[in-house]
Amino acid sequence: MLRILVFCFGIILIIDFPGFSQLNRPNIIFILTDDQRWDALGFAGNDLIPTPEMDRLASEGIFFENAFVTTPICAASRASILTGTYERTHGYTFGQGEIKQPFIDQSYPAVMRNGGYHTGFFGKFGVNYSGFEGLFDIGENYDRLDRFKDRRGYFYKILGMDTVHLTRYTGQKAIEFIRQSPQEKPFMLSLSFSAPHAHDPAEEQYFWEKEFDSLYASQHFPGPLLSDREYFDAQPPYVREGENRKRWHWRFDTEEKYQKSMKGYFRMISEIDHEMGLIREELIKQGKDKNTVIIFMSDNGYFFGERQLAGKWLMYDNSLRVPMIIYDPRSTQSRKVKDMVLNIDIAPTLLDLAGVEIPKSLQGLSLAGFLEEKKPDFERDDFICEHLWKVDIIAPSEGLRTKDWKYFRYINDPRHEELYDLKSDPLEKDNLALNPVFQERLLEMRRRFDDKKSQIKDWR
Repeated sequence: MLRILVFCFGIILIIDFPGFSQLNRPNIIFILTDDQRWDALGFAGNDLIPTPEMDRLASEGIFFENAFVTTPICAASRASILTGTYERTHGYTFGQGEIKQPFIDQSYPAVMRNGGYHTGFFGKFGVNYSGFEGLFDIGENYDRLDRFKDRRGYFYKILGMDTVHLTRYTGQKAIEFIRQSPQEKPFMLSLSFSAPHAHDPAEEQYFWEKEFDSLYASQHFPGPLLSDREYFDAQPPYVREGENRKRWHWRFDTEEKYQKSMKGYFRMISEIDHEMGLIREELIKQGKDKNTVIIFMSDNGYFFGERQLAGKWLMYDNSLRVPMIIYDPRSTQSRKVKDMVLNIDIAPTLLDLAGVEIPKSLQGLSLAGFLEEKKPDFERDDFICEHLWKVDIIAPSEGLRTKDWKYFRYINDPRHEELYDLKSDPLEKDNLALNPVFQERLLEMRRRFDDKKSQIKDWR
């Protein structure tokens, strides 16, 4: 009799709580690239680069046309992705020691593992945390090696008998993870490609596998927008003399460098695209393609020489805007979405898709509702953008972006403010902050930013 009761109770659990069944909870793969700006894929309207796998994912899923990071630098942005919180809340960036344990405890890998998922991570974690090995069931944390000032920075991982590019290595580790994942549990796999990030210490900057050498060989890339000297001269002196300008000299200050850098950057994206195709092929081989959600985004945007600058870090959309795609084979929905979505939305989205409770401390919103036929009641009118790392070579800044307006200022020089009417000036060419006609709008945006900032919990 006792055995019958136990058996019946087990059946009730399965019926009432479908999240405990592998059949009812999806596998999830989260793919993060490094420094891939929003328009660096074909589906976004870029006809210079073929990205068939990214394009296929976008055409079959939800493509977010207005996806942004709240902090345009890898360390802080990745911490925001992990924890679903703004930088000023989690307090993590370069030079801050380890990320604080309470934020790791609410991070998506910790919550999903506790919720019954088999978890894995391969690539650039990008956040200083000594407990990394215990955060995932299977994990390997690696990035470019700065001690090598040549291609070895990207070519030091070994498959078989030879070294391979980090992109190839990450793709292969993903394939092995899919093959070996247990049948009794759903899996959550995070892949963090170092590409297309330049290898900063190297003269060549960009590196890729030899089979991609011929890509773009005869391609001529048109010069960047806003490349006239006036846009550079409009920057405050600490920007003109900072890291953004230094790296422009590394990559873009001559036509030869510009063409070489653009080809290298896009070859590295094409290599990621190729690996995405191999990963999806493996899902089909293992019979897991019908129940695996794939989410794709980048950790921040990138300058191609606009304003005679390179890198990211600044509050312009070049830095803030990124690609984002959610593909769920169980959903019949496929569309482009214009709502503003953020890096802090990744964690609650992953947890929502996994059917586990979303911690109330997360500041992002779940995007899972966009996979349903009816558009979700998505309430976001604005978001804070910030870069709080206090370092001489990059001026810290903060601001507010709405659908139609952007306001920002430099923390160490709050008198320098910038205001843009994004509806009529999407390239952010005309700073209206000193225009008397727009003083009321400037005061409104400044006040709105200060109010929102005061509502966001500060880690200090």
